[in-house]
Amino acid sequence: MEYQHARNKVYLVNYHLIWCPKRRRRVLVGDIKTRLEEIIKEVAKEKNTEVLSLEILPDHLHLFVSSHPNIPVHLLIKSFKGRSSNLLRKEFPELLKLPSLWTHSYFVSTAGNVSSETILKYIEAQSTK
Repeated sequence: MEYQHARNKVYLVNYHLIWCPKRRRRVLVGDIKTRLEEIIKEVAKEKNTEVLSLEILPDHLHLFVSSHPNIPVHLLIKSFKGRSSNLLRKEFPELLKLPSLWTHSYFVSTAGNVSSETILKYIEAQSTK
């Protein structure tokens, strides 16, 4: 994980995202799992977001991405969930048995090269200079 450089900024914005199918159904298997992985990578490419790691389990998925700071994380998740739900439900009619593919909930955590403790110490040390 390296810092990204843009015209007037340097950044490293990494998110660990988790979300589940409605009612935690174990539907993310076989061809659905394969297609979901393709869709997530397509959306990430469109959003100029890099997929660092992706693990799709039968009842939830973990996605670790590096994103631009101008992209709000909730809109990024909305894009992943919205596109995948729309396409998967069209391509796999068995998913229409669920009222919706995904729950409204999700988990998000930030990650970077430096721990929170290191940042706190750095900021506190600024007043002693």
